[in-house]
Amino acid sequence: MAEEALELLARVSRLEEPLEELRALGVAVQALPLSALRERAPDIRLGSLFALLNVNDREQVALCVSILERFLQAVDPLYVIQNFREELQKGLFHPDDSVKLLTIAQVGRIVENSDAVREILNNPELLRQIIYCIGGEKIAVAKEAIKSLSRIAQTQDGLEALFASSFLVDMKNVMATSDVVRYRVYELVVEISSVSADSLNYCANSGLISELIEELTGDDVLVRATSIEMVTSLAYTKHGRQYLAQQGIIDKISNIIIGADSDPFSGFYLPGFVKFFGNLAIVDSPQQICERYPIFMEKVFGMAEGHDPTMIGVAVDTLAILGSNVEGKQVLQKAGSRFQQLLNRIGHQAKNPPAELRLRCLDAISSLLYLPPDQQTEDLLGMTESWFAALSSQPLELFRSISTQPFPDLHCGALRVFTAIANQPWAQKLMLDSPGFVEYIVDRSVEPDKASKDAKYELVKALVNSKTIAEIFGNQYYLRLRAYLHEGPYYVKAVSTTAVEGAE
Repeated sequence: MAEEALELLARVSRLEEPLEELRALGVAVQALPLSALRERAPDIRLGSLFALLNVNDREQVALCVSILERFLQAVDPLYVIQNFREELQKGLFHPDDSVKLLTIAQVGRIVENSDAVREILNNPELLRQIIYCIGGEKIAVAKEAIKSLSRIAQTQDGLEALFASSFLVDMKNVMATSDVVRYRVYELVVEISSVSADSLNYCANSGLISELIEELTGDDVLVRATSIEMVTSLAYTKHGRQYLAQQGIIDKISNIIIGADSDPFSGFYLPGFVKFFGNLAIVDSPQQICERYPIFMEKVFGMAEGHDPTMIGVAVDTLAILGSNVEGKQVLQKAGSRFQQLLNRIGHQAKNPPAELRLRCLDAISSLLYLPPDQQTEDLLGMTESWFAALSSQPLELFRSISTQPFPDLHCGALRVFTAIANQPWAQKLMLDSPGFVEYIVDRSVEPDKASKDAKYELVKALVNSKTIAEIFGNQYYLRLRAYLHEGPYYVKAVSTTAVEGAE
C-alpha cells in the first residue's frame, strides 16, 4: 500500500480518474507513516492537490482536504509557507468551510514557528485575509484566526503590523460586520493586551480599548453585560489593572453599580459588574478593594439577602472568590453579625431547591471554610468554627444528609465541604463526636460512581495528612483511614467463594 500511495502522489497532477484515484490515495496516505511522507515531500506536487480543491464537487474537495491534512502534518511549517503561500491565501477565500479550516490550521502551525511567522508578516495579503477570517460565519475558523493573530502579536514586528499600519483599518472594517464579530475583535485585543505592558500600549494607542470602554459605560444594557466580561479579563494582569485604574475605569464601574438601584434593567449587567470586583479583589487586595469601593460589598450582601435566585447565585459565587484567601476571609469577618446571618441563609439555601443554586452554595461554603495548614492560627480557626456553626443548628448533620442524597453533584459538593474543614482540629472533634460519622467516611459501599469515589478519597487524604488526626481520632480510626488511603479510591475487597461438588 505504501508503494501505491507514493506512486499516486508522484503523478497527482495527472490523475485520469480524480475521484476514484483520490479515494485510493486517501486510504493509502493514512496508512503511510509520517516519516515516509516527510522523506518524499520535496518530490510531491502538493500544489496539484491544492489545485484539485478548485471544483464544485464536495466529495473531491473532502478527499483532497483529508489527504492534505495528513500530508501537511509531515511537512515543516516553514516549507509550507515558502512553497504554498498562494494556495493558503486562496484557501482562506474558499467557499467550503473544510478548506478554510485546513488552511487556517496550517496558519496556526506557521505562527508557532519563529522563522515561518516572518513569512506571514512579509505577505500583506495573507495577513489581511487572516484578519478577515475573524468575521467568518464558521466559529472554528474565527477562533483559529484569533489564536494565530494573537501569536503573531507576540513579536514586536507583529504588534507594529496589526496596530500601527493599514491592517488596523482592516481590523475596524471587520468589526463593522456585526455585534458578534466586533466582540471577537475585542477578544483578540484583550488577549494581546494581557501579554505585556508594551502590548497593552499598542492596543490602547490603536483606540480599540477606548471603544470597548465606551461600550461598557454606554446605554445599551446588553452590550454592557458583554463588554464587562472583556474588561474583567483585562484586569487579570497587573499592567491591565494599572491601566484601568489610571483611566478611571474602575471608578466608573463602581459608579454604575451605585446607580443600578434606579435602573430597572440593571439585572442584565449587574452580575458581571459585581463579578468584576470579585475577581479584582482576589488578584489584587481584598481589603484595599473593599475599602476603596464599599458599594461592592454592600451590593454583594444585598444580592445575597434578596430573593432573586440569579442574583443570589452571583453573590454566593463572589463571596466564594472573596473568601478563598485569608485576607478576604478577614474582610468578611469584619461584617460581623450581618455575615453570620448571611451564612445561615447560605446554609438554608444549600438544602433547598433549585439544585443548581444548592451546588453553588456548597462550593462557596467549601471555599469560605478552607484554611491552609500554615495559616491555621488560633484566631482563624476560631473564625472558621464560628462560621461553620452559623450555617445551621446542626451543620455537620446538614451536610451529611446532603451527602447521602441520590444526586451525584450534591453528594460530591457535600463531601468537598467535609474535605475543606478536614484538617482543622475543631472539625475533626465534631466528626469524631457524631455517631457513625467515621464509619461513614471509610464505608466504600456508599460511593456509587467515580466522581463520588474520588471526592471521598480526597476527604480521607485531607484527614490522614493532618498533623492532629492521630491524636484526635485515636489510633484505631487513624489506621483505618491510612489503610483506605493506601488502597486507593477504587479498591474493591475480594470476596472468596467455595465450590461444593454437586451444587447447582
